Amino acid sequence: MSLSDTVAEAPSVPAPRNPDGQGRARRREPRTYDFRRPTKLSREHVRILQIAQENFARQATTTLTSALRTGARMELVGIEQFSYDDYVATLPPSYFLAVFTLEPLPGKGLLAYPLDTAMAMVDHMLGGAGAGDQPNRPMTGMESSITGHLLQQLLEQFAEAFAHITALQPALDGVEYNPQLAQAASGSETVMVSTYSMRIGTREPEATLVLPFSAFVGALNNAASPQLSESARVKRQRAHEALTERLNDVPVDVSVRFNPIEVPSGDLLSLAVGDVLLLRHTQDSPLEVTTNDVTFAHALPSNHRRRLAAEIVPDIVATVAKDHP
Repeated sequence: MSLSDTVAEAPSVPAPRNPDGQGRARRREPRTYDFRRPTKLSREHVRILQIAQENFARQATTTLTSALRTGARMELVGIEQFSYDDYVATLPPSYFLAVFTLEPLPGKGLLAYPLDTAMAMVDHMLGGAGAGDQPNRPMTGMESSITGHLLQQLLEQFAEAFAHITALQPALDGVEYNPQLAQAASGSETVMVSTYSMRIGTREPEATLVLPFSAFVGALNNAASPQLSESARVKRQRAHEALTERLNDVPVDVSVRFNPIEVPSGDLLSLAVGDVLLLRHTQDSPLEVTTNDVTFAHALPSNHRRRLAAEIVPDIVATVAKDHP
């Protein structure tokens, strides 16, 4: 067997029994380890994620109980690392998967639970009991709208729970019912999968929250770093203030220019002295004020003490001028 194969640790050996008759295992149950996909989540990462995920579970429990008007519970079971393909392979062909963005972080997250549970939630929100068999089909427009409102509440709770790790503004990106079509990440991308046990009325399903590891690794490393001492914090604050103050004095090149035009390369190469280029810039259209090719303001031609000048105008004037050339 090569190192690229999946191997397992030796079975755990029971520890000697204590004098009080209680025996305890000194080691955990064996778990498989794939050398082709080494573990990226450190214990410190898991500890930080666990705090955030448990906060999310508590807040989600309150939200679900209030929205569904029935007994609801959500508890964290564990956090694991998967490749996205391996995670999708664990799901049945028909499932409820809510894909959401993670602004300002790149990538997408995924909240998934059984489709019959999603339908039962809609039933509860419409005043039903949520019991019995639920339809196994995509949601209608009304059902999607009702579910979307609940999902947005859960995403707000998710952002609040992760605020101590990084600021997030998650937004629902779409819902899929076939795991193979929920493209929240590339197949080989490492994702962090948090598993929750749920109770919705008489149902006790499992839910999973999937987050891309690459998007959160920087924030997790920062959260895992030791706290700064008071003197170090003061020094860092002074350095930040000094840097900010000096940045205000850094000279930059500023240009005031007409709207750019496109010219065929042949015409450009054939230009000669005396030729005229039509700028297509109307007389009352503001000029662009730019630095490093970035437009940050608009201005009108003017003069000041016998010198040419540019008078900054509101952007709304520039917008109107462009809309009505």
